[in-house]
Amino acid sequence: MVLLYILAAVVFINCLYFILFSKFSFLKASDSISSEKYPISLIICAKNESENLKKHIPLWQRQNYPDYEIILINDASYDETLEVIEKFALTDPRIKIVNVKNNEAFWASKKYALTLGIKKAKNKRLLFTDADCRPASDDWLHEMTSRFSETKQLVLGYGAYEKESGFLNKLIRFETVVTALQYFSYAKAGIPYMGVGRNLAYTGNLYYATKGFMSHIKVPSGDDDLFVNEAATKENTALCFSENAFTYSVPKKEWKSWILQKKRHITTAKLYKPIHRVLLGTFYLSNLLFWVITPVSIIFVEWEITLTLVLFRLAIQFFIVGKAASKLKEDDLIPFIPFLELFLVFVQLSIFISNRNSKAIRWK
Repeated sequence: MVLLYILAAVVFINCLYFILFSKFSFLKASDSISSEKYPISLIICAKNESENLKKHIPLWQRQNYPDYEIILINDASYDETLEVIEKFALTDPRIKIVNVKNNEAFWASKKYALTLGIKKAKNKRLLFTDADCRPASDDWLHEMTSRFSETKQLVLGYGAYEKESGFLNKLIRFETVVTALQYFSYAKAGIPYMGVGRNLAYTGNLYYATKGFMSHIKVPSGDDDLFVNEAATKENTALCFSENAFTYSVPKKEWKSWILQKKRHITTAKLYKPIHRVLLGTFYLSNLLFWVITPVSIIFVEWEITLTLVLFRLAIQFFIVGKAASKLKEDDLIPFIPFLELFLVFVQLSIFISNRNSKAIRWK
């Protein structure tokens, strides 16, 4: 019976989190939208991204917005990135170039490159994306920046991945949905903790008030989530999850590449504020315990009670997470939610274990 009580407690904790996540799942896109079109600086850091820039610069150039500049940062690339940027800049005065060369103090540091780009920006409001990201529409810039106001200085957006065939693609998109569900929900609950650099906006005033990336400048990752974790508050953070405001990236196609990417991202979580570490850690641990205890309980405890608890938990999960997946245009993932979660939980566990003895992975 002790095992059954533990399972019941784990299911209860899981359901408390799903209730928290319902803040986003059932949130209407009614965040206050400003009618004022502030001048915007769109900032993109590119390292060996010549081919992506050829495809995406035209998409950034044709945004339906009256007043914006495009800051393109060549971060010590050894391909034709700089040449591509210079070619586009010849015909578009909105494009400003920042050519970063490696130095001994900030070797291969994306944060250093972004700092130079931010200093180059002439406008107070900044929108960030990556060179391998395409905006979902020509209204992306307008949608994201319309959430700025006198009090809202930081806007969290959604960075999706392109739909492709294969299980890895589904797993990557599911992990992205779950991550977004969490950071949108926590922000709505008044405790914002992260954002993604693929689609993120904030003001220069907030950047300088936070002293930029100074507190974590030596950490390879975290130009997005660590900055948000430090700078975001209940009062200054806005959400933008309109479909037209999404960005899309091509996901990794090989397991090894994706695992390495996740290892780099996970290393920043230990630097979050204590309350965020506790909340995120408890959520992950409760999910892990659910999938470990469930089969044991079915074998050694009354299976009827165990099955009732499990089905109740899965029903709540389908209802809350499925609603969020639909809102983020990932409906095809809904039938596979339990299987994707099960696999993701144990992939993350293996990454946590391997990270304990791994060296930090640099921005490439």
